[in-house]
Amino acid sequence: MIEERMKFLIEVGNKLQFAKVYYREDWDVYYFDILGKQFGLMTKDVTEDGIITLKGHPETNEELRETYEDIVPGYYANKKHWNSIKLNSTAISDSEIEKMIQTSYQLVWDKLPKKVRQEAEKNSK
Repeated sequence: MIEERMKFLIEVGNKLQFAKVYYREDWDVYYFDILGKQFGLMTKDVTEDGIITLKGHPETNEELRETYEDIVPGYYANKKHWNSIKLNSTAISDSEIEKMIQTSYQLVWDKLPKKVRQEAEKNSK
């Protein structure tokens, strides 16, 4: 189950415009990247302790932590803006995590300098 979920989440990340997910050797994680900026990290090993860490709105992050015991403050990240989600959770669906990936992506995209976003969009046409 965990391995299939990890593959699915990598696919989700790779389908987002200008995004790529790759194994980052120096950090030993799958790195969710948009134009050089991180919007997620996921453990590479298929274990019961595996997590994905994603950015979210601070208020929503709190609600998610209160709702799901498998969502905790971001591991090695700003605890207000990032959550870590246990990959072996059965309480959280793949589609819910997919929405969290999309939110994280959008938050990081919106913070990129306007010039960087415009250049990327221009080059994609």
